[in-house]
Parts: sequence; structure tokens; C-alpha cells
Amino acid sequence: MAQKTYAGKSLEVTDDGYLVDPSKWNEEIAKEMAKEEGIELTDKHFAVLKFIRENEASLTIRKVGNSGIVDIKGFYALFPGGPLKISSKIAGIRKPTSCV
Repeated sequence: MAQKTYAGKSLEVTDDGYLVDPSKWNEEIAKEMAKEEGIELTDKHFAVLKFIRENEASLTIRKVGNSGIVDIKGFYALFPGGPLKISSKIAGIRKPTSCV
């Protein structure tokens, strides 16, 4: 575990950078986490992040692709380099079990 400062708050994160307490997440924290990944968040990103936060228990790339918000190709474009891993980190949830 480590401490990181996002949006002026000192937060506990895992060694992989995921928030330990997802209830401390907000959009300002998400924006700063996304910047670390080289991503500038848009309304489309936030729609995906909201879906991810609401469906944390059963997340898969396919489920996000079938969400009606973004298709799988679009999901990869929004969060390049590991869309489920990166988006779930930015969404402030725990690392999905399907991500290694």
C-alpha cells in the first residue's frame, strides 16, 4: 500500500495504483488519475466510468462493449493499453479479477 495525493486529498492506493477505499473517489480524482495515464477525460469517458462503478461486481470488456455507451473498439480507443484495467483504476474501483 502507498499514499498518493489526488485533488488535494491524500489517499491510500494499492501497489498497482487502485484506490483502497472506492467511496473516496470523485471526478476530480478521476481527472488526475487519467492524466497519469496520458488520458484527457471527456463526457464519453465519464459515461463509461459511471457504468463501470455501477457494474463493478461483474465487469468484463465484453460487458462494457455491450453497455450501449461504447463498443469494444471504442473502449480500447478511450482507454488504450488495457481498457478494463486502466478504466477501473480511474473509476476508483478495485482491480477486476479478470485483469492480471
